[in-house]
Amino acid sequence: MELFPYPPRPNQAEFVRAAERAFKERGHLVLESGTGSGKTVCALTGALQVALAQGKKVVYLTRTNSQEKQVIMELRRINEKAPVFGVALQGRQGTCPLIRRDKELSAGTPEELSKICRDKRRMVLEGRSGGCRFFKGLQEVDMEQLFDHCRSTLPTAEELIDHCDSLNICPHEVMKELVREARVVAAPYAYFFMPFIRNSLLDWMEVPMEDVLLIVDEAHNLPDYTREIESFQLSRYMLEAVAKEVEEYGDPEVAKGVSLNDVRTECSKLLEEAVNEYLIDEDGLIPPSFLEEGLMSAFTSNSRSLESMAKLIMEQGEIIRESRFAQGRLPRSYTYSLGAFISYWLSLDEQCFVKLVVGGENACLKAYCIDPVVTTSAILGTGGSLHMSGTLVPLNEYRDSIGLPLESAMVTFPSPFPKENRKVFYVEDVSTKYEELQSSPDMVGVIEDHVVQVCNGVRRNTVVFFPSYSLMDRFVEDGVARRISRPVHLEERGMAQLELMDVVTRFKRTSQDGQVLFAVMGGRVSEGIDFPEDELELALVVGIPYPRPTAKQRALMHYYELRFRRGWEYTVKGPAIRKLQQAIGRLIRTERDVGAALVLDRRITQFSDRLELLPTERPLQDIQSFFRDRGR
Repeated sequence: MELFPYPPRPNQAEFVRAAERAFKERGHLVLESGTGSGKTVCALTGALQVALAQGKKVVYLTRTNSQEKQVIMELRRINEKAPVFGVALQGRQGTCPLIRRDKELSAGTPEELSKICRDKRRMVLEGRSGGCRFFKGLQEVDMEQLFDHCRSTLPTAEELIDHCDSLNICPHEVMKELVREARVVAAPYAYFFMPFIRNSLLDWMEVPMEDVLLIVDEAHNLPDYTREIESFQLSRYMLEAVAKEVEEYGDPEVAKGVSLNDVRTECSKLLEEAVNEYLIDEDGLIPPSFLEEGLMSAFTSNSRSLESMAKLIMEQGEIIRESRFAQGRLPRSYTYSLGAFISYWLSLDEQCFVKLVVGGENACLKAYCIDPVVTTSAILGTGGSLHMSGTLVPLNEYRDSIGLPLESAMVTFPSPFPKENRKVFYVEDVSTKYEELQSSPDMVGVIEDHVVQVCNGVRRNTVVFFPSYSLMDRFVEDGVARRISRPVHLEERGMAQLELMDVVTRFKRTSQDGQVLFAVMGGRVSEGIDFPEDELELALVVGIPYPRPTAKQRALMHYYELRFRRGWEYTVKGPAIRKLQQAIGRLIRTERDVGAALVLDRRITQFSDRLELLPTERPLQDIQSFFRDRGR
């Protein structure tokens, strides 16, 4: 604990020792510890005590910029005990001055932006015009003075960007230079879990993978994150974009008697056929050989000729990329994406992927990755890893899902805050189970009455959490918001981040009667925003956030049932309890916070092993009594 910068609170010394032990043994630790328990500083301390002794480096992965900032703030405190240099990385979209000034470039993928950046750097180094003036400025600045500034201030990513902007130099390039001598690197998930970015990071750090001590924060997000980055799709919009590229760049032959546009047209037909035949609600499973057989039948070809066709389509796409690049445009080609999609689709491992048709305005064929180990297996090459979250139980599900060894350590620490400061009530007269809603038409009305009664009777900042936008929309359409005699705000589907933060800011404004916010469990309000003290004191939970029984969800459950014999526990119950805990966990963020939750679904008793629950027949009166007893 020699690096720990605070007087340790309960469980913190044990946390640090568990992390230190895992890294010393090149092992892996899966850990749950409640919000406000000091996870960031404990993880850093445990990792650094090994990194400094063994000459290794710490990579701390986060999901948000605010979490990354917290890493640097805690590192500053540790730096008071021993000199430790760290740097916070962000993607090019937020750090490159050229991209921040160009709307088209800001929509680029990491690969596309890397290509542009590489070319503009080369122009500067070769003395040609058209290079990046911010990279050129970097050649003229006193780098040692810049490094001294960073060593002495340990800037957050935002502070470093501002400082570089004031010097007219590129923050992204400066971050890359700083990484080389940093002992701690805080970065988004993509810097480790996207292979080509990970390889770049290791090059900048000048260390082999086995000398990286990895920390994954908010780890409950990792399985879904890695599934999505491995998944790929072909959509209506993409096929329409290919048609535009055919008009602009021509329609070459990609097989004997078959043009690029012929392939595009056939793929469009097959997509619409899949929508009509296999789509059920949101999505549908399609036969494994649906696309291949359709293309082979249309062009009287075999699988080998389809591979050759895909390769020629990608070659045409590369020509389009280079043409756009030469014109100073984003080097993107949807023709290339079409060829790559067909190639990947033909060669994917059907044990790890499921083939779907997904509905909506931009319907698509999608290869969905059901096994995150395709990506997360890279963790096993590190010098050890720590995976932590306030909501990670069941820990064995997380361990199994991302492919950690069975002998990985698993630890759970209780909340450090007084239990009496939070109460979770539930009523037994309602349920949002689909069959019960169908058989009892008045059920939704009873739930709505509970919400209105409590919101009007407890005049404190209140969030009403729904399991889905559709149920929230029904409450709004039924006039529930109008029946509540306080301001009501909505977390709307597809809301831009700035819009959402404006809504949250207005909700947080303290007023004598408090305000109400309708939000969705698993959304940004329930997972990514803090509400300290009286900014949130009451949470109403309308139903259990079980995943919808889509084709994708059923395939996931089937896969985990076959592999671990725990399909329902791993893919239905586990995700539901995490969403519940994330939502209810918004209430208590510090030892001074006091909050009550009311769950409006009798099925909550299935989670009594994870939540301390109190049944109530008089929810309004019991909640009022709770706040009186706590002196509020």
